[in-house]
Amino acid sequence: MANINSSNTLSSTFYLTGIPGYEEFHHWISIPFCVLYLVGIMGNCTILHIVRTDPRLHEPMYYFLAMLSLTDMGMSMPTMISLFRVLWSISREIQFNICVVQMFLIHTFSFTESSVLLAMAFDRYVAICHPLRYTTILTPRLIAKIGIAALLRSAFAMIPLLARLAFFPFCHSHTLSHSYCLHQDMIRLACADTMFNIIYGLLLVIVLWGMDSLGIFVSYMCILQSILRIASREGRLKALNTCASHICVVLILYVPMIGLSIVHRFAKHSSPLIHIFMAHIYLLVPPVLNPIIYSVKTKQIRQGILHLLFPTKVSSTVM
Repeated sequence: MANINSSNTLSSTFYLTGIPGYEEFHHWISIPFCVLYLVGIMGNCTILHIVRTDPRLHEPMYYFLAMLSLTDMGMSMPTMISLFRVLWSISREIQFNICVVQMFLIHTFSFTESSVLLAMAFDRYVAICHPLRYTTILTPRLIAKIGIAALLRSAFAMIPLLARLAFFPFCHSHTLSHSYCLHQDMIRLACADTMFNIIYGLLLVIVLWGMDSLGIFVSYMCILQSILRIASREGRLKALNTCASHICVVLILYVPMIGLSIVHRFAKHSSPLIHIFMAHIYLLVPPVLNPIIYSVKTKQIRQGILHLLFPTKVSSTVM
């Protein structure tokens, strides 16, 4: 019986949802989404290119920034094709196996981004509290291990959750609430006992995001103590300024993430527009704003962008 259910589920077709009540405006609504996706992709690709090509940026802080750009694109790009297929009236259908792959990528890179932010908090802690040992502690080999561990931790944690979906019968509606697949959205359509998925998913959020946010909080408590010991006001402001970008990025990820989780668990009967609005903020805002924040707040990144846009003028200015 389990094999029959698995076979039926794997061949199931699900239906994505655009913006309910605004179907006739989908083509117009797709324009700002297209702009946001292009800005996010171009911004993160620019960060990656600058960090790769500029030897001055081959430092731990910028390696972590490159990881952040990769996770941003990994989290948002899997949604792009299905979103525009819906908004451009090409097709609302998505097969179960494609849906599972999509949600695996979204959730895995979401948890990975949280881990990268923890690593960046540790980077700021070492830079401010142990500046003389900065390059000896955060070696390229350790940074690579941190990145791989963050990705593997998130990926392996998602496997038990998504593997069980293959054994769930979906005997009622196959219409999802979003233009892409989320685990918390799909399990509400299952005609089976989903208690394991609900509890495991909640524990996953609490443990992974909770551990990362606690680590970030502890790092900044130590950083704050170290900053308060700096004698000059100028020195304290300079140290705080190096953390400002990271603090903004943490808030940009965690606030929509918490908001989306609250909406799905405690506001199930609220307007569908709220769910859709929160989901798109969660997936689109970090990839768009993170490169902008680091471009504005980080002098080396600004110089790299100017050099990329105006190579002759920047070179002559430096000389």
